[in-house]
Amino acid sequence: MRALCRLGSAILLCLLVVAPAAAIDLPTITLGVKNAATPSEVSTAVQLLLVLTVLSAAPAILLMTTAFVRVVVVLSFVRQAMGTQQMPPNQVIVGLALFLTFFIMAPVYTVVNTQAVQPYLEGKIDQQQALSLAVTPVREFMFSQTREEDLALLVDISGNPQPEDRANVATTTLIPAFMLSELNRAFQIGFMIYIPFLVIDMVVASVLMSMGMMMLPPPIISLPFKLLLFVLVDGWGLVVGALVKSFS
Repeated sequence: MRALCRLGSAILLCLLVVAPAAAIDLPTITLGVKNAATPSEVSTAVQLLLVLTVLSAAPAILLMTTAFVRVVVVLSFVRQAMGTQQMPPNQVIVGLALFLTFFIMAPVYTVVNTQAVQPYLEGKIDQQQALSLAVTPVREFMFSQTREEDLALLVDISGNPQPEDRANVATTTLIPAFMLSELNRAFQIGFMIYIPFLVIDMVVASVLMSMGMMMLPPPIISLPFKLLLFVLVDGWGLVVGALVKSFS
């Protein structure tokens, strides 16, 4: 470490000595805020602010139109049902949910890339056409996973007339209806996941009460049995398989 510090100091000293002789120009960065002098400058500033706001919210908007909602909720239910507190950590849960989302949404985004992205990059279509072609496969995916009652609820709340077909359903109405359906299915799967772990907790609590060990917390005793059961039945494989098949 001392040798590295000495080497760095020597290099810095050489640069300071050589810089004046070589007339090296060092770049500078200047940031500042000034009053807008014309209406166009005000409009540009407002547009820049809106663009930054949209870019900051874009990842969340894109995730809410994919399988991420159902996947991350179900994986969180698995962790809570086992009672392992923060194991797996949140980073692992979110990371697994993201990669499973990429896997599930791969066919949809392949169509988007083929029909919209590549023709736009090649200059065959303009930006408006590319956006329209890209939204269509995503809307079809959301329609296939949205319950009719959730969609009817959002249409009724919006106050708009009942649409004649899917093309007349606004995307701003479809997305919250899709999210409601995803949460509904995620909680149904979570209920099924809780049942075997709840049975283990009840059995352990009954045994402890029969032995007169009521002061010993049942979750501490039942946790190893939950982990053993989860490993023996290949729990992660079953959960991931059920999640992926639920979108087919």
